[in-house]
Amino acid sequence: MGLSPALAGFLLVLRLFGGSSALQGNCTDYRLQFERVFSVPGDAVMLNSTLVSPDVFDFTAEPYNISWYDPRTGRELSDRPGRFLLWGETLWVLKVQLEDAGEYVAILRTASRCYRQATMLVVDEPLAGECSRPRKAIQMLTNGVTDALSCPLKDYLRKLDNYSVPFSLKWYKGCEPIEDGSGKFTYWANGKLKLDGVTPLDNGSYTCMLNFTLGGVTGSVSETIDAGVKEDYVLTPQVHEPSNEIIKAEMGSSFSKRCQVFVPCVGRPSVSIHWVTRDDFIFGGPSDRVYAEAQRSRRQEGPNKGVWLESLLRFSELKEEDFFINYTCQVYSARGSPHGKFTLVPADPNFMLPIGLVFGGVAVLFTVSVVFYYLFKIDIVLWFRRAFPVFYTNTDSDGKLYDAYVAYPRQFGAGSSGETETFVLHMLPQVLEKSCGYKLFIAGRDCLPGQAIVDSVEENMQASRRLLLLYTASTFSNTRHNSNSSNNNNNNIPKGSGDSGNSNNSKRNSSDGGGSESFDGGAPEAGQQFECETAMHRVLLEGSLKVVLVEMEPVSPAQLALFPESVRHLRKKQGAVCWWKSQSSRRGRSCTRKSEDEETGGPSLSPSSRFWKEMRYYMPVRGKRAVYPERTALLNL
Repeated sequence: MGLSPALAGFLLVLRLFGGSSALQGNCTDYRLQFERVFSVPGDAVMLNSTLVSPDVFDFTAEPYNISWYDPRTGRELSDRPGRFLLWGETLWVLKVQLEDAGEYVAILRTASRCYRQATMLVVDEPLAGECSRPRKAIQMLTNGVTDALSCPLKDYLRKLDNYSVPFSLKWYKGCEPIEDGSGKFTYWANGKLKLDGVTPLDNGSYTCMLNFTLGGVTGSVSETIDAGVKEDYVLTPQVHEPSNEIIKAEMGSSFSKRCQVFVPCVGRPSVSIHWVTRDDFIFGGPSDRVYAEAQRSRRQEGPNKGVWLESLLRFSELKEEDFFINYTCQVYSARGSPHGKFTLVPADPNFMLPIGLVFGGVAVLFTVSVVFYYLFKIDIVLWFRRAFPVFYTNTDSDGKLYDAYVAYPRQFGAGSSGETETFVLHMLPQVLEKSCGYKLFIAGRDCLPGQAIVDSVEENMQASRRLLLLYTASTFSNTRHNSNSSNNNNNNIPKGSGDSGNSNNSKRNSSDGGGSESFDGGAPEAGQQFECETAMHRVLLEGSLKVVLVEMEPVSPAQLALFPESVRHLRKKQGAVCWWKSQSSRRGRSCTRKSEDEETGGPSLSPSSRFWKEMRYYMPVRGKRAVYPERTALLNL
C-alpha cells in the first residue's frame, strides 16, 4: 500500500531536518581544506579527509567512524550507491557531473567527540576539440638525455594499491595512445613514462589515464602534463672516490682522502657533497685535527659534459679512535643521493725498513772491512800473530834448521851487486835475525868452506821453511848468458884430456845436471842458477817450499821477458816484495820533515817500516801451539 503524498512529504522534511542537525552538531570544525580537488564530467574523483591524524586524535587507540554529507541537501552521501562510495575515510565520486561541484563535509565521530572538515570539488568543462584536461601539470624534459614524466595520479595509485584493487594505466600524447615499448617510450613503475634521447619534438601534452573497478562500478581518472624540453640538464651524480675501500694507515701519521664526484650536466648543477661519519657531518678547519675542506669544482667539456666536485678529508694526526670507522662522502641532489665510503685500519708493521737498514749496514760494514783489510792486511795479520800466538803451531819441532834460505845474485864487478850484498849480509840479518829473531841461511856466509854448491843448496834449502829469492833487473839475464858461455867453453875442451879435475867435473855434470864448483873457488853464476832451478822445482812440482820474491830494483817488461818462465809465473801469481819502492818513497818525502834514513844516516832498519812488515808477513809464524807426536804420526800416515 503506497504512502499518501502528504505522508511522503512529511518524511522528506524529517530526513532533511535530521541531516541538517547532524551537520550543525557540536563538532570541532577544521573548516575548508586549502587543497582543492579538480575533475571533469565523466571521470571518477577521490575526496580525502585529513581528520584521521595524530594531530587530531589518537586514531590507533580510539575507535571512530566517518560520514560524508552534501551540505546543500543535508543528505549523507553513503545513501546514494552507484554514484558515491565510501571506502575507509575516502569518498569516491564514481561518475562526476557538473552539478557535483561544491563543498563536501566529512564528520568523524568517536565515543566522546566529534570533528568536521569540508573539502571543495571543482568540476571543469572539457575544452572543445582537445583530448587533454583543462588544468595541466607542468613538467620539464632534458634535451639530449634519457628522461621521464611522472603521472600526477600518485595518490590514486597508492590508494588502489593499498586496497588491492586491480587497475591499469595508459599514456597518451595529445589524442594518440602511447604503446609500452614503442619507439623511445617505456612504461615504468610508479606511473612513470621513460623517454630515450629527448629532443625538442617531445614537448607537448601528455595524458595518463587510470582505469579501475571499484564497488562493482568501472571508473577512470586522468591527468594531463604540459611537457617542455630544456637545454640545461643535471643527471645522477657519479661517485668515483672513495669506492667502498679499506685503507691501511700508520698510527700518528697524517692522512688525507679525496671525495671526487662527477655530475653529468649542462648548466650549473645544484649538487653538494659532505663528509659524514657516525651520522655526524664533518666540518671544521685547518686548526682542527680532523676537518673537511670546502667543496671545489671544475667544469669538463667535450663529449661527456659535466662538473667535477671535490672535497678533501684531512687528518693532521691519526689516533686510535679514527680506525675501524666508515667515512662516507654523501652527495645531495635532486637526481639522487649516491655515496662512497672508506674505512681506516692500522697498517701492518713495516719490517722492510729495519731489514733494509740492517742489510745496508751489513753491506757497508762488509765493504769498509774489505777495504780496511785490503789497506791494512799486513798490519792486521802481524798484530793477530803477536796477540794470539796460540792459534799458530810451534815450528821448533818441524825438523827445520832455518826460517829462510836467502838466495841472491852474487856476481863480481860493477853494477848493483855491491848494494845487494850489503842488503843481504848486513841489513837483512840486522832486522830479521837480531830484531825479529828469525834464523837465516845466507849463501856465502853460512856455508862451509870447500863444500860443493849442489850439496849445500840441496841440504840447506831442505832444512829451511822459506826461500828468499832476491833478484835485480839483470840477475837472470846474466845467469842465462854465463850459462851459455860455460856450455860453449865445455864444447871446446879436447877429448881424451888427462886432467883429473875435468874428469871429476864431467862426472858431476853428468850425474847432478849442474856445476860442482865449491864456494871457495867456483863460479857464483852457476850456483845461483842451480839455486833458482832447485827452488822452482820444490815450489811448482813438489809444493814443499814457499818462495818469497824480493825485487831489489825496478824491472822493465823487456827485462822481465828474459826471466825464467817459472819465476815470471810465480811473480804474477803471488807478487814480489819490492825493496826499491821503499827507497823511492823515502826519496819522495816532503823536505819539511826528516825521513828515518836522514836521521839514521841510511835506509830504515826498523821492523815497523812498510818493507820490513811485508817481509815479516811472508816469514814463518812463530806460534806457541804444541803439536802432539800422536797427531803428527797420524798426519804422516
